[in-house]
Amino acid sequence: MWVVCSDLEGVFVPEVWINVAKKTGISELKLTTRDIRDYDELMKYRLKILKERNIKIQDLQSVIATIEPLEGAKAFIDWLKEITRPVIVSDTFVEFADPLMAQLGRPFLLCHSLEIAEDGTIINYHLRQPDPKKMTVQAFKSLKYNVIAFGDSYNDISMLKEADIGILYCPPQNVIDDYPEFPVARNYDELRELLVPHIL
Repeated sequence: MWVVCSDLEGVFVPEVWINVAKKTGISELKLTTRDIRDYDELMKYRLKILKERNIKIQDLQSVIATIEPLEGAKAFIDWLKEITRPVIVSDTFVEFADPLMAQLGRPFLLCHSLEIAEDGTIINYHLRQPDPKKMTVQAFKSLKYNVIAFGDSYNDISMLKEADIGILYCPPQNVIDDYPEFPVARNYDELRELLVPHIL
């Protein structure tokens, strides 16, 4: 019995923070986990920029509402639903995710949450648990599932290492260079070819 755990941004939808940076003109917000390995460092940096620029949760949500899934993403998720148990394990936030999940057919999502003041200021963020992607895989394995995991970035590596099979999906070259042990898929067709021998 297989479970497929996947990242969200960069795999099924564009990077949210890059879109926020483009819409707001705040280039400092372009940095993602492809650039900074330490997620806590990255989020503290983002919250600092948001506070300095007086960007509220409503401003972020208005940008996210305009984001569409990557071409072929929903069809790929629909295919996964037919043959196995897909779970999206993301470092996004409940307060961001709803319009994205609606467009993807509402696959099962595990993510984090934000602490928001009454005026919409984002005060802090809260992880579901430490190293949640790795812990999610461990939880499924404790239930006697085999796990395939794929993602594109540094914050996915512990999940890929913990899984029975880990795959990099459309990663930047620096991630490929740092983790050459993982096979790389460049599109959904290549990813399907890597999955089929195991889950069908």
